[in-house]
Amino acid sequence: MVDIKHANAYSEILEILKYLTPEDYEKIPKEKIEFFEKNANKNYTFNYNPDKTLQEQNVSKTTRIIIGILFRDYWATEEQRDKIVKFQQQERMRAEKEKEEKYSTENLFKNNIKTSENENNEVALVEYKKDKWYKRLIMKINKFFKR
Repeated sequence: MVDIKHANAYSEILEILKYLTPEDYEKIPKEKIEFFEKNANKNYTFNYNPDKTLQEQNVSKTTRIIIGILFRDYWATEEQRDKIVKFQQQERMRAEKEKEEKYSTENLFKNNIKTSENENNEVALVEYKKDKWYKRLIMKINKFFKR
């Protein structure tokens, strides 16, 4: 089952595909189009204006991503495809680097130290002295009789 966000995006895709040239439409595998038709939200209506760009219309981000993937896989020239793939690799590397910096153990400890300094919370070590064995025994006996 497809969530409503993707179902609406598939409906938008199908509407946009109506305005493609027959040559471009034929480049898309039938299985993909059938998948879009099967999972589209039948109750969602989207009006596409071919005179406007996608940015000028109320197209969801998911739809834009799917159209980008369709362009990369089926309509782009080899040179365009190579540029897109390189850009996507750079974006993945940048995102991984950000995650690595954000969640590295050094930063986790640095962030904790900074927050404690900012809040002016003082942390002190408390010395814990263990009682003698006979004192512990007496305390347990007292607890037993207090019940």
